[in-house]
Amino acid sequence: MPRAKNNVAAKNRHKKILKLARGYRLGKSRLYRTAKDQVEKSLRYAYRDRRQKKRLFRRLWIVRINAACRQNGTTYSKFIHGLKKNEINLNRKTLAHLAMHEPQAFTSLVEQVSA
Repeated sequence: MPRAKNNVAAKNRHKKILKLARGYRLGKSRLYRTAKDQVEKSLRYAYRDRRQKKRLFRRLWIVRINAACRQNGTTYSKFIHGLKKNEINLNRKTLAHLAMHEPQAFTSLVEQVSA
């Protein structure tokens, strides 16, 4: 009796990896062994960068809020402290949106906090 090599499962595993490797250059999209290595690395990068994206956007929002605060004659830290003191609960994403797209509303917020 011949030895069973489980060809169907192996073929499916290879197809799954090669499908994930589409778009990679050269052998990384065609050869199973190199494609497997690259897919594993890519998945590690994706996992890491999903967390880094949150940090990067928070940094961007803070930079935008700080720039708008300085145009209105205050600093980011004083502005945030004033918001907390006056119990105005707006997150940094919303504040950055106001600073970029609705400067009058942001200016009124700064005046409300400074007073």
